[in-house]
Amino acid sequence: MGRAFEFRKARKMKRWSAMAKTFTRIGKDIVIAVKEGGPNPESNARLRAVMQNAKAANMPKENVERAIKKASDKDTANYKEVLFEGYAPHGIAILIETATDNNNRTVANIRSYFNKCNGTLGTQGSVEFMFDHTCNFRIPNTGQDIEELELEMIDFGVEEIFADEDGILMYAPFESFGSIQKHLEAEGIEILSSGFERIPQVTKELTAEQVADVEKLLEKIEEDDDVMNVYHTMHE
Repeated sequence: MGRAFEFRKARKMKRWSAMAKTFTRIGKDIVIAVKEGGPNPESNARLRAVMQNAKAANMPKENVERAIKKASDKDTANYKEVLFEGYAPHGIAILIETATDNNNRTVANIRSYFNKCNGTLGTQGSVEFMFDHTCNFRIPNTGQDIEELELEMIDFGVEEIFADEDGILMYAPFESFGSIQKHLEAEGIEILSSGFERIPQVTKELTAEQVADVEKLLEKIEEDDDVMNVYHTMHE
């Protein structure tokens, strides 16, 4: 198994634990998708992907429809996607994806978390290069031959594919998202969920005491309502 598999395995138990926060984040994704490409999922590939993820997270259909309707209102604030980079204690690189309607507030909050936990908020490009920006798709496992599927999907950019108890997961470079989504839809293959992740190229082992220092900062960041995802180079 490759790096994507190990990364997914390590993070699986650390996914959004609070259902309410998951729904809030999906709601933001819906607003961003609708503002970008309109409220019709048939003509808005990004919105289709968000709706699949909402279904995978067991978000009620009426919540999704309400969010789309709200996002279509011109008075609804748009969210800007902003990436923050920095270092936690002990040289651990951190990459933070946010969606905010008030960038000044978000910058002030993120900076304060780093300052309080002996970290350093970096400049643009200071740690992003340490992570591979990937996309992923989960499809049902209907007993298909994984090797054959991998050979088929290589042409569309898929680099790693594996099966687990939730289906078949495929990883590819970020820029391959559109071509993979289009192919799966054209073939009538159900997409259970899809998304993007940043996989650290190298991770660093820490002592239990050092891990606690880093976790303190990560917890503060992850609790912020504007934060969508947090990635780091600490070995898990």
